Amino acid sequence: MRTLIVEDNETSRELLVRLLRPFGPCQSRSDGPAALELLKESLAVGDLFDLICLDVMMPQMDGHEVLAAFRDLEEEHEVASSHRCKVLMITAVDSPSCIERARENVIDGYMVKPIRRVSLYEELQRLGLVRDYRLT
Repeated sequence: MRTLIVEDNETSRELLVRLLRPFGPCQSRSDGPAALELLKESLAVGDLFDLICLDVMMPQMDGHEVLAAFRDLEEEHEVASSHRCKVLMITAVDSPSCIERARENVIDGYMVKPIRRVSLYEELQRLGLVRDYRLT
């Protein structure tokens, strides 16, 4: 599983990398514009991410703006819906309006911080990204 983590908080970013690295390569970016550049590059060469973990509250571009721009990029590159990247919003924002806005931009999951390892791994299973995991 190839993962991109977009999170402005360094501690949260490092934690997600540590939790997700056992499943495959992880890259991270601290802001939306940098993440979009990496996503453009990956689409251009056909080396797509399997999962994007996206924070909502970030400077420059919030997670909703990044998500909408990324989904537009997938359409421009004619990525079939069955091959679209799974997007998991991971945020401290626990409001129905935020969740609804994210759903409008086609998220695959929404998790409220603090993230627990078991919950994250169960979400990966639900999304079909991992079959089985072992907590050690």
